[in-house]
Amino acid sequence: MKFMVRWIERAYGTTAAYEEAQSRIVGMMQHWQPPNNVTFHQFVVVAGNYRGYAVVETDDLAAIHQLTSTFAVFDFVVEPVLDVGDALHAEAAAIEWRASIR
Repeated sequence: MKFMVRWIERAYGTTAAYEEAQSRIVGMMQHWQPPNNVTFHQFVVVAGNYRGYAVVETDDLAAIHQLTSTFAVFDFVVEPVLDVGDALHAEAAAIEWRASIR
């Protein structure tokens, strides 16, 4: 299953605390490896901002939980998504079914 993962850095009390957290994130990312059973299709950061998006694929929800728990300094939103072709196929089947009961 594919998921859209959105994250944004949490606000911190002082500028110094925020800068320290940002340095910690950069250090962690230099050593971090995604869980073996998670495929990253896209992994992007919003230019000029401290938020980003990833399209990931896995059949293991615990791997998603591990991924988001690793970086506790971010607020995450995780949404299941599907490819447009698959969505159109499902929608066409729904339209066909609705038309059949008229």
